[in-house]
Amino acid sequence: MVATPIGNLGDISARAQEILSAVSFIACEDTRVTKKLLSHLSLSQELVSLHHHTPPSQVRKIVDRIASGVDAAYVSDAGTPGLADPGGKLVAAASAAGIKVVPIPGPSAAVAALSVAGLPANAYLFLGYPPHKKGRQKFFKEVAESKPTVVIFESTHRILKTLRELAQAIEQRPVVVARELTKMYETIYRGSAQDIIKQLESSSTKGELVIVVSPRK
Repeated sequence: MVATPIGNLGDISARAQEILSAVSFIACEDTRVTKKLLSHLSLSQELVSLHHHTPPSQVRKIVDRIASGVDAAYVSDAGTPGLADPGGKLVAAASAAGIKVVPIPGPSAAVAALSVAGLPANAYLFLGYPPHKKGRQKFFKEVAESKPTVVIFESTHRILKTLRELAQAIEQRPVVVARELTKMYETIYRGSAQDIIKQLESSSTKGELVIVVSPRK
């Protein structure tokens, strides 16, 4: 399980590069994204798609191939795999088959956002992406009632909607939004959810975003 850069390709670790160059194939969330990383590293390993809609039969084929004695790596589109991506499916299946799973740590958008949030981080609750439709009310209630700091991922298309619902749920509690972490247009927004809506509307909502919500007192 190899962590890859969340933006700046310079964040790839020497160990991650060594592993990716040594394995026979790489299972990945999106072959197009991973191909760009491999090109940057001057590598040409075989890529095998493993995404949220990959059927169990395909996961089984990948596991069987590894079980035959072939070394492989898994990478998500960005950051540490197994968080808000299908890597957990592969880990569970590989572990059940008696295959040793090794973490190759590195960049994580959730941890990177926490590191610059200035909010309590001795404990935090990572909730991934809010549900698109069903369950949103329950989701934001959980955020509002959380005693640890909460970390949420959101896309450029839903960030304003999510912040509006968040504003209703937590009112004036401090929020930090990290946009395009480690990339050219990296921006950190601070204030209430309503404050950050105004900041985003006057700047840009484009890119990958991480929301950090202060804990309930």
